[in-house]
Amino acid sequence: MAHTQLPHLRLGFIGGALNSAVGYTHYNSSRLDGQFRVDCGCFSRRPEINEETARTYGIPAERTHGTWHALLENEKQSLDAIVVLTPTPDHKEVVIAALDAGYSVICEKALTVSSEACRSIGAAVTRNTGFLAVTYNYSGYPMVRELRRMMADGDLGRIQQIHIEIPQEGYLRQAAAPQAWRLKDYAVPTVSLDLGVHAHHLVHFLTGGKTPLEVMGDQCTYGQFSDIIDNVYCLAHYEDDLRVQSWFGKTALGNRNGLRIRVYGSLASAEWFQMQPEDLLFSQADGRRVLIDRGSGDADLARQLRYNRFKSGHPSGFIEAFANLYTDIAEQLRQHQSGVMTRSDFVYGVGESEEGMRFLEAISRSAQTRQWEAV
Repeated sequence: MAHTQLPHLRLGFIGGALNSAVGYTHYNSSRLDGQFRVDCGCFSRRPEINEETARTYGIPAERTHGTWHALLENEKQSLDAIVVLTPTPDHKEVVIAALDAGYSVICEKALTVSSEACRSIGAAVTRNTGFLAVTYNYSGYPMVRELRRMMADGDLGRIQQIHIEIPQEGYLRQAAAPQAWRLKDYAVPTVSLDLGVHAHHLVHFLTGGKTPLEVMGDQCTYGQFSDIIDNVYCLAHYEDDLRVQSWFGKTALGNRNGLRIRVYGSLASAEWFQMQPEDLLFSQADGRRVLIDRGSGDADLARQLRYNRFKSGHPSGFIEAFANLYTDIAEQLRQHQSGVMTRSDFVYGVGESEEGMRFLEAISRSAQTRQWEAV
């Protein structure tokens, strides 16, 4: 792995306590390649959890804030970015306040609970000439990036179909205990905010931003929480006659995290499974099937030094994928600070997030109307 010689970028966390779903993951992945350090935070509204998290993260008491308002008020000259890790329904208020206070912002997905809220955040980015990155971390896996490269280079021919599934089991396993905020649905069900945003983003990422045109959706409840949608199906028509099929939910027993991507083109197909993240199965029209990994001569992108913290055969995983994205965000943030920011293939903000919410809103409408709905 190539090590940076640049000074650390300084982060402040809002949310992300030890009892959160993602806080410790962000803490570790942001620091893995020496791009960032966490200097301060308001990690929890509960003082005892806030203080315990600060001690664990090595944050001094004078930079452990009791409210996020106090953090924004007192840390502006000391930070390069705010990382927003609160529950999704709280993102809009915090993100807009941080942008209006002059901070750059890194936000955990989903950015918001609606496309309207995304547009409000977009207005704040524009009026402040601000920086906003949203952490869609699955696109950080080297072999997912390799698949994107192969698709762009035409190795699969014309892309005809993408099938993506994210089955999990957390709402049906014995003693299921989701966080309280996840037991409320909005116009877009919370399961879509958790998982559906990844399904949309991965298609967007792999295709270089092809636009969804219309969807047919179905939503249902199979788990232990009878008033919460926990299973979603979607058929989607995209531009260029691309068809996409998605399934995501939290009641598929036996699946801890069954993210699987299948891409079918006119010349070849490819399949990637998150539980075996080093392998990409490539199948050609003449019947040949090739298993590509980071050490393969066919892996033009995944063999880059930045993706090989250790040699192939020693698998990289979820934290490393997150760290890859944080390294991309660091490059973009430094460019923003210099006043000249070029487009990144890997860092996404409010525009793509808004499209994702419009996509998920159309699925929810379709589940009610039982008809195709325009995105």
